[in-house]
Amino acid sequence: MPAKCGEFLVCLYSGCPLLFVLHLSPTPLTLWIGILFLILIAAFSIVTWRRSPHPARTGALELLRTLIAGIVVVLLWQPEWRTVIHPDAKPEIAILWDDSKSMTTIDAQLPPALSAANGIVSRADWVQKAINSELWKPLEADGRNIVSTLPFATPADDSDTLSGTDIDSPLSDLVDQSANLRAVVLLTDGDYNLGQPPVAAAQKMRLRGVPLFPIPVGNQHRLPDLDLLSVSAPTYGIVGEKVQIPFTIRSSLDRQVRTIIRLRDDSGREQSKDLILPPNSETYDSILWNLENEGSSTLELSIPVADGELVSANNARTFTIAGKPEKIRVLVIDTLPRWEYRFLRNALSRDPGVELSCLLLHPDLGPGDGKDYIQEFPEQLEDLAKFDVIFIGDVGVKDGQLTADQCTLIRGLVENQASGVVFLPGSQGNQVSLLDTDLADLIPVIIDEDNPTGMPEAIASPLNLTTEGRSSLLTMLGDNEEENPAIWRRLPGFYWHAPVIKAKAGTEVLATHGNRRGKFGPIPLLVTKPAGSGKVLFMGIDSAWRWRRGVEDLYHYRFWGQVARWMSYQRNMAAGQSVRLFFTPERPEPGTTITLNANAFDPNGAPLQDGFVHVDITSPNGKTTRLELQKNQSAWGAYSGRFKVDLPGAWKLRATATGAEDKPLETTLLAQGTEIEKTGQPSRPEVLEEMARVSRGRVVQPAQLADLIREINALPEPRPLEHRIPLWSHWATLVTLIALLAAFWTGRKLNGMF
Repeated sequence: MPAKCGEFLVCLYSGCPLLFVLHLSPTPLTLWIGILFLILIAAFSIVTWRRSPHPARTGALELLRTLIAGIVVVLLWQPEWRTVIHPDAKPEIAILWDDSKSMTTIDAQLPPALSAANGIVSRADWVQKAINSELWKPLEADGRNIVSTLPFATPADDSDTLSGTDIDSPLSDLVDQSANLRAVVLLTDGDYNLGQPPVAAAQKMRLRGVPLFPIPVGNQHRLPDLDLLSVSAPTYGIVGEKVQIPFTIRSSLDRQVRTIIRLRDDSGREQSKDLILPPNSETYDSILWNLENEGSSTLELSIPVADGELVSANNARTFTIAGKPEKIRVLVIDTLPRWEYRFLRNALSRDPGVELSCLLLHPDLGPGDGKDYIQEFPEQLEDLAKFDVIFIGDVGVKDGQLTADQCTLIRGLVENQASGVVFLPGSQGNQVSLLDTDLADLIPVIIDEDNPTGMPEAIASPLNLTTEGRSSLLTMLGDNEEENPAIWRRLPGFYWHAPVIKAKAGTEVLATHGNRRGKFGPIPLLVTKPAGSGKVLFMGIDSAWRWRRGVEDLYHYRFWGQVARWMSYQRNMAAGQSVRLFFTPERPEPGTTITLNANAFDPNGAPLQDGFVHVDITSPNGKTTRLELQKNQSAWGAYSGRFKVDLPGAWKLRATATGAEDKPLETTLLAQGTEIEKTGQPSRPEVLEEMARVSRGRVVQPAQLADLIREINALPEPRPLEHRIPLWSHWATLVTLIALLAAFWTGRKLNGMF
């Protein structure tokens, strides 16, 4: 077999056709530069050999020099060592068909080539009729081709195994394992959710010269359906308190639907809520649930099947939530015993779930004394670290109030130990001095420093809830969300507000001034933001105590109780004697990466300065791995780490800190077994079109099956397999060249000495 231009034929085996070819790719410029360089080296070597007193040794060295120069020139011409395999087997035509759960969707129309009856069947039935038909017989006629049918994405029998559709892997494996592949026919809906994008496999097929003929199965428009997409319930709640359970519903109906969503537990207790679902859109909403008992309970959230809905399997979701009797430690700091302070203190001290400490720094009388009072700010880390929430009233950095170092400690508590801080400014304007401390970044609003004492109001002004405020658990004062806006409209107004200019970026405004606007719009007066691992709340009025008018403690106590629990939620996810552990997201789905945060304490209760925290993670299938958490650069015993959840079910976490190996913290993380493979979803022909374009095939519509057979029969024979080794960039070439240069340099030295 003659070599092509630019190739050097090395060896040819005719028995099992293997062709070894050295292929050079010089440009005209590099070709002539290399030839001239070799001529010059050869001339120089001849002259050196003739002048040498040791012609034999010099001749050998010059031959070595010429060899090295020749290798360099050949490398300049980009040599490749190619192995070409000419298969002697018959060409293969592979038919890959999708066996995933999404193929059970009933939306595929049978073409005349498969059935005389023009009916609607499931995608899986459509595929089976296509595979079992006589259409493929002409491809096997006269033994010209081997036709093989291969399923992929078959659901696993093991419930702990994540099932989904991976189109890339079966195509790539087929190309790698088949030596004489002529064409590939792909029967699928194109809905992949695992593995790499399938266009990568299509690129491999293009390099092999194997065209792909995908046949889209199913309707590319969504079936009429109501889909309860997600439920974002918290992992635990306080016994006797309400928890807010957000959810998302997607409607693919072409009409508005009035429905009802129901939440029920194992005992049959039920909570319901009326909903109006717009056509062809997603609805985000939430429902309240009252936790009555301790321990874990299983809840089901469901919506009834609507008229015209074709898929009912996705109308309900089941999840678990734990009820805990919680003791929240709260510190309230203020100067004067104003009405807001007095009623806030009463509300928290009478809350059975709150352990209250008050620090009243009166400018004339000194620290307050009595029940629930402390005499000074906790200076030791172990004393301050026990507080879940700190309320900072009309207090600043002044003599007899806070110091800059104490402000730094509060910020560290919030950012590193997931505590919360509530800013409650007053008419003295002391909080303005906090802007020169480390607490400045935690304040979620921009304060007018030229007017520190705030703005008095001649008449009572209301708070207006924002869109975020209407759906927040903090502002939920009613028993259900329908009555909550009316309650806020009836609340007594305020007669003073803080000098707020605007909210900072990254904050969430829950309520604004009902009567005044600034140059940036409505004045934000109830604002929240995350801060490190903790949370921040700013309340720019001092009249929440007025909410007691006519209803006593109904709304006032509920509001501050919700604030305390919202602030302390993460800290109390899993708390032990030596380790506190919290994680995000709380309810991961398989494939999600979990961020673990831990606070570790020494035997005295102080944040752990030196040491380690490791977490033993046991997956639902019983496999245990150890994760060593990394210490954050802080003095608060803060550690963090990450791991990936790849299976649904209960993941058991066992956290241990240095010096407290006998007091591990054990908790459970529940990975929601959400089906990533769903029925009722539209097919994705655009994925198949891209794959066909890249592989130089084409998308075949179901009505064109007969044309596909003729097109495949007209394809040329498969190209021989070719394996290339680029010698010009191979590591062995560099090693060889260095060895030859070392031998030449050593020979030159020895030739001059003897």
